[in-house]
Amino acid sequence: MRYFEDLTPSTGAREPRAWLRSSRSRISLNGRWDFKLWGRAPEGVPAVGGDWGSIEVPGHWVLQGHDRPRYTNTAFPFPIHPPYAPDANPTGDHVRWFSLPEDWPVDGAVLRFEGVDSAFKVWVNGVEAGTAKGSRLPSEFDVGALLRPGRNVLAVRVHQWSSGSYLEDQDMWWLPGIFRDVTLLARPLIDDVFVHASYDHVTGGGSLTVETVPGAVIRVPELGIVTEPGVPVEITAVEPWSAEVPRLYDATVEVPGETVELRIGFRTVAMVHGVFTANGRPLFFRGVNRHEHDERRGRALSVEAMRQDLVLMKQHNINAVRTAHYPPHPAFLDLCDELGLWVIDECDIETHGFIYTDWRGNPADDPDWAPMMLDRMRRMVERDKNHPSVVIWSLANESDRGQNFGVLASWTRERDPSRAVFYERDRTYEFSDFYSLMYPPLEDLEAIGTRTEDVTTEDSSLEARRRALPFILAEYAHAMGNGPGGLADYQRVLERYPRLQGGFVWEWIDHGLLLPAATDHVYGGDFGERLHGTNFCIDGLLFPDRTPSPGLAEYKKVLESVRITGLLTIENHRTFAGTDDLEFLWSVTSDGIEVASGHLDVPNILPGTSTQLEPPPLTVLPPQTARPSSPSDVERVLTVRAVLAKDTAWANAGHEVAWSQFVLEQPELAPASSGLPVVQSGDVLRLGGGEFDRNTGRLTHLYGQQVDGPQLDLWRAPTDNDNGQGGRNGVTQEWRAAGLDRLLHRVDGVDVTDNGLVVRTRVAPEGLGVGVRTTYRWTAYDDNLQLTVDVQPEGEWSGTAVTPRCTSWPRLGVRLQVPSGLENVLWYGGGPGEAYADSHCAARVGRFQHTVDELQTPYVVPQENGARTDVRWAELTDAEGNGLRVTGAPHFQLTARRWTTEDLEAARHRSDLTPRDHIYLNLDLAQSGLGSASCGPPTRDPLEIAPYTFSLTFTPIGGKSVDN
Repeated sequence: MRYFEDLTPSTGAREPRAWLRSSRSRISLNGRWDFKLWGRAPEGVPAVGGDWGSIEVPGHWVLQGHDRPRYTNTAFPFPIHPPYAPDANPTGDHVRWFSLPEDWPVDGAVLRFEGVDSAFKVWVNGVEAGTAKGSRLPSEFDVGALLRPGRNVLAVRVHQWSSGSYLEDQDMWWLPGIFRDVTLLARPLIDDVFVHASYDHVTGGGSLTVETVPGAVIRVPELGIVTEPGVPVEITAVEPWSAEVPRLYDATVEVPGETVELRIGFRTVAMVHGVFTANGRPLFFRGVNRHEHDERRGRALSVEAMRQDLVLMKQHNINAVRTAHYPPHPAFLDLCDELGLWVIDECDIETHGFIYTDWRGNPADDPDWAPMMLDRMRRMVERDKNHPSVVIWSLANESDRGQNFGVLASWTRERDPSRAVFYERDRTYEFSDFYSLMYPPLEDLEAIGTRTEDVTTEDSSLEARRRALPFILAEYAHAMGNGPGGLADYQRVLERYPRLQGGFVWEWIDHGLLLPAATDHVYGGDFGERLHGTNFCIDGLLFPDRTPSPGLAEYKKVLESVRITGLLTIENHRTFAGTDDLEFLWSVTSDGIEVASGHLDVPNILPGTSTQLEPPPLTVLPPQTARPSSPSDVERVLTVRAVLAKDTAWANAGHEVAWSQFVLEQPELAPASSGLPVVQSGDVLRLGGGEFDRNTGRLTHLYGQQVDGPQLDLWRAPTDNDNGQGGRNGVTQEWRAAGLDRLLHRVDGVDVTDNGLVVRTRVAPEGLGVGVRTTYRWTAYDDNLQLTVDVQPEGEWSGTAVTPRCTSWPRLGVRLQVPSGLENVLWYGGGPGEAYADSHCAARVGRFQHTVDELQTPYVVPQENGARTDVRWAELTDAEGNGLRVTGAPHFQLTARRWTTEDLEAARHRSDLTPRDHIYLNLDLAQSGLGSASCGPPTRDPLEIAPYTFSLTFTPIGGKSVDN
């Protein structure tokens, strides 16, 4: 059997050990390598020829012009016949020449690969050094005897498919290559270090024991420690490490000729009465799942990108990372130690594709695969064992149940009893210290919180053990496209029950790839492949370029660990830190214009406690600060913000951590003046500033601007969450079956009345017997043109034996076409970003200004986006400041774009959207929520079918847009 198909983890590789920062000489072999791609595995030692090219290492050859990337969610992109690989097995030969100084210590030198996908063989100066599998784990080879002073050649043959590929089906792009660092190390004199640093929350003391080579000296200067390997040192007082206060102590391990630098964090995790604790207090994970991804480099991430990820997490109130679904680059965990995040470190194992054999042949339950799986677990634990941020070892992801997990769990607990062990997919949870699920509905989560959930196994002893376990959500709130919705609902339930210890949103970043010379991000199916996972990899809280999505802003707001409630109660939901790192600011606005502000005098609030403050003195507003200029039209809003009082490693002073708003005074409705009459001139009806078609009742001109509409709109371009997963959970099919995407409008009457114009219509789908009676009532008062829309559903929308069932509408509002020049939008209401019924916590009341183009959210796959919620009024003006204002009663939802909903729905990529010659406004009473049905529960906030009435008032604007 060929080496890349056998079940041997490696040949010639050294024993796994910790990743260490050593003073010994090292040479980075990153850079430009000679490269040749073969369609199948060749024989012999790679030899550079005339038809060779070159690529960058670390890197993936499929992102550098050789072959193409493949994305699948669950399916293996090759026949399932373990452990064999197909003959059509793209294989990349990599060759690197390097020079060694005459005095460089070649004796005992080690060649280290941090990550190679998926199996590889190494030659040094034409002599084989070894082979390895396990793509996202380090491999080291003793090569001292193969090196020589001066010029040397390193050759590496990398196979895309191997027996190891059956363990690496992790819902991601299949990206072969040498994608992490390659380093030549002088012989390690300190071969390994294992730091045991615990904290006693009762006494405030610590304990330190360091396992390493005999004769080494361990120093922790700040604590005055000088000790030997294996000798426990008790420290009377030490500051503990936590994600909130990531206190690290610099240390060294020294032998003659080598010094290893360490950063030690003292912390203790433990299970106490069914609750997972750190330093004596229950942990609560406000987490994300994170694949490694860069839009141009794939999984060949720079340290700068890793830091950017973690800084953004900290800035958005995230305190935990699950390294889905493999160990990250080791530098990432250094950064987690430094910046402060709890980590679930997940092994490089997932066999999800065996669902297509009904799990027959699953390696997880085959003893022949146990050595390969255990090798991966050992390499992760040994590499990452010294990181205080790592508090849980995860055995694997989505690999069903298997006896090999017992082998992994047993070895891990014996090697490192100081951490917990996690595995979600085995429903007996025999080998896990946690009960966990993915994407449960809220009612199931409530039952778990009260320990009244359904039985998961017939084994009574295992069932009793599982019911005693703490619970964490391995994955929830699928952040695919516009979404996720319902984050606040999940958070309320998670915080209600001590058994529920938080969760991890799926996932951190969209996996869109931006290939050379491309303008659009690609996803599954963009290369003509038949088997692919479409855009299921576009499911992150960041866009592929690491720009935060609206979903991340919502998650930040939901996760606030400092809450400002009532008027004014400040609650500290942190676990370890008080609030002395924060300052609290207040401001009062009148219709979005600040009129008063100041600081709140807030004492240090200890974790888990709260304090009640006196509200600040609130300035009485003069009438002219509001528009229109009448005291009764003032809306006064108090905003209280918690911001960092000083710079941190992840944000500068002034960074906002939490905020809340309180409406102090709402405007009163002014009595309406006498209505203006309708003036008829041929086929034109004029009312106030509007001109209407006499036959259709449609508005054609508004304050001199050519317009078209408004007309009832019940449809939106479906979101990924509307569509659901494979037709499950989603509502788009229901909406289409009800004909909401093919509505026709019929005018039943255009009536001129004593006080306005009434247009009666019926809106109904082709081929069905349901409909919507819609009446538009137009009146005019002075400069104001007012529209009241009455909506009355007809027929059995909820479903009969003949009519399709439809329980919700995508939206309820009107669509209006206006000139393209009205591109500047100023609004007073929710903002600054988009918001929807179940994703609006991050929208604060204020005045905001964008262009129409800036209102768009650039989802990789175009879909409904850009709505602003709770809008009191909005103005659209041209470059000269001319335009119109729209006021809602009640508040309305605003969407403005340069393409129609139908254009948006038809587009697969952003470049498919061509701006039209008009702007299309949706002025909605409401839209359906977003939910998480692309991989989870549907929305709990649908727009239920019922009679509705809402009003819109149009007012002309001349000259510059208002700024008063």
